[in-house]
Amino acid sequence: MPRFGMLIDLNTCIGCHACSVACKNEFDVPLGVFRDTVKYVEDGEYPKATRHFIPVLCNQCEDAPCLNACPTDAITRLPNGEVVIEEGDCNLNRFCMAACPYDAIYEDLQTQTASKCTFCEHRTSQGGQPACVEACPTGCRIFGDLDDPDSQISARMRENDVDVWKPEAHTQPKVFYVDPKRALPLIAVDGVQVDQSADLKGQ
Repeated sequence: MPRFGMLIDLNTCIGCHACSVACKNEFDVPLGVFRDTVKYVEDGEYPKATRHFIPVLCNQCEDAPCLNACPTDAITRLPNGEVVIEEGDCNLNRFCMAACPYDAIYEDLQTQTASKCTFCEHRTSQGGQPACVEACPTGCRIFGDLDDPDSQISARMRENDVDVWKPEAHTQPKVFYVDPKRALPLIAVDGVQVDQSADLKGQ
């Protein structure tokens, strides 16, 4: 059984939001919330200011606070490591939302349940790639089996220094970053759920 993870190379993310749009289209995500989005982080001052683009999503944590916080057992971990929410068991008590250090869980007003990224479990269970990975025009996202030494993600992780977002949370995330410019620590306390309606108007 594979143990899925994702590597995001911040060297090649251009902030185009193809990932966010693909995810919204795949899951009919309501306006104003996101399963997957791109944070814009400003660094430095004029005339040497820099803008970093940092994709953020559920980290499918090995030690998932949301899973431990859910009193209805609606959140489960699949054998491949993907953490999913069973809509039929969710009573929207929001404990999982409060527990997630990445703010990666949102309230779906259409289904009246909590929802989040699942690494596109419906695709990966059939041998496919997550929609965001497929849509990325620069190939900055690499998805695969962390336990397979011959997988592309394993090879790239051997070739690069990798970081995780908020290592101090000790959640053992399975989303990793190639971050040579040290942009991850610049992300503000808030996580995935940011208002980018101006950037994604109509999506």
